Amino acid sequence: MRIFHIEPDSFRELSELPEALPARGFLWVGYGRRVFEVGEPALQQTLARWGCGNIVDLHISDLINNQLPSHFDYTSWYDMLVFRRLAAAPGSQDLFVDDEHGTLASAQRALRAIDTSPVGFAVFDRVLITVHPTDCQVREFFAHKLDRLIEGREKAPARGSARLPASPADLMLRMVNHMVDSYLELRRLLTRQLGTLQRVLLDQNSEFADWPLLLESRDALHRLEDTCEDQRSAIQEWIDALDEWPADGDPQVTRERELLRVRSRDVLEHVERVLTHVRRLESSAESAVQMHFSALGHRTNSIMRTLTVLTAIFLPLNLITGIFGMNFDVMPLIHNGGGFWDAALLMLAVACGLWFIFRRKRYLTSR
Repeated sequence: MRIFHIEPDSFRELSELPEALPARGFLWVGYGRRVFEVGEPALQQTLARWGCGNIVDLHISDLINNQLPSHFDYTSWYDMLVFRRLAAAPGSQDLFVDDEHGTLASAQRALRAIDTSPVGFAVFDRVLITVHPTDCQVREFFAHKLDRLIEGREKAPARGSARLPASPADLMLRMVNHMVDSYLELRRLLTRQLGTLQRVLLDQNSEFADWPLLLESRDALHRLEDTCEDQRSAIQEWIDALDEWPADGDPQVTRERELLRVRSRDVLEHVERVLTHVRRLESSAESAVQMHFSALGHRTNSIMRTLTVLTAIFLPLNLITGIFGMNFDVMPLIHNGGGFWDAALLMLAVACGLWFIFRRKRYLTSR
C-alpha cells in the first residue's frame, strides 16, 4: 500500500493513513489486490473516521475480483470504476524487438502475452482508492510522474505547462488514459505477429497445418474486442454520471468539471480507436483465412485443369492404338512396312493439334 497527498502545488508520499483528511488537496491510496483484500477492514474504519462513508460489500467483491470485466457503478458518496488494462504479460519483452521475420511460435507467444487484468477505482470527493494487480506498473509510473512534475516546477516554475491532478476523478482519468495508450506497444506487436501468421497462410510453397494456432488467434481477438467494448461502456456510463452531478455555482468547480468532461471524452475516443484497431485485426485475420482457402481452391482447379487437358489429349491416342490393336487380318497399314511410322505420325499430329487448340482457348495458361 502506498499513500500520497496531492495538492495543487505539492505532492508527497505518506508513511501511513492520517487521522484526518488534510485541509487542502486529496489523498490517493494505492493498493495491490491482495493487500487490499487483507487490509479492507482497517480501510473501512479509516474512511468512516474521515467522514467519507464506507465502500459497500458488493463493490469490495468487485475490486478484489480478478475476472471482472470493465464496468461503472456509483453511490451517493462515491463512484466506482473497474477498468481492464491491455498490457503485455511479464516475460514477453523479447517479443517487442522489431523483427520483420516472425515465426508461428512467436505469433503464438504474442497472443498469449496479452494481459487484461482489472484495475479498480473508488472515487470519493477528496480520496481516490485504487486497487491494482500485483505486477501492475501504473501506480509506480504515476507516483514517479507526479514527483517529476513537482521537481520540474521547482527547477523551471515559469514553464508550468503540466499541472498536478485537481481532484481524485482527474487522477483516475489520467490513469485510465495511460492504460489505454499503453496498448500502442501491444498493437504493434499483434500487428507484426499476425502479419507473420497471414504470410504463412498465403504462402503457396508451404502447407499450413497449425489450425489450433489460428483458432487461438481468433479467440484472442474476440476476447480483446469484448474487453474494449466493456471499456467503452464503462467510460460512457462514467460520462453520463458526470453529466448528472449537481450544479455548483463556483466558477472554479464548474471549470474543473468541464475539464473532467473533456478528459473523459478524450479517454472514450482513445478506447474507440483501440476497438477499431482490434476489429481491423480481426477482419484481417478472417480475410487471410478466406484468401487461404481461395488460394487452395485456385490451386486445386489448376491441377484439375491440367489433368483434364492431359486426359483429353491422350483419349484420341488411346482410340487410335485401340483400333490398330484389333485382331483383324485385313486392316489399313497392318501389313505395310511403314505403317507403324504412319500411325505414330498420326498420333503426334492429333496430340499437337489438340495442344494447339487448348492453348488458343487458354486451357493451359494460369491467367
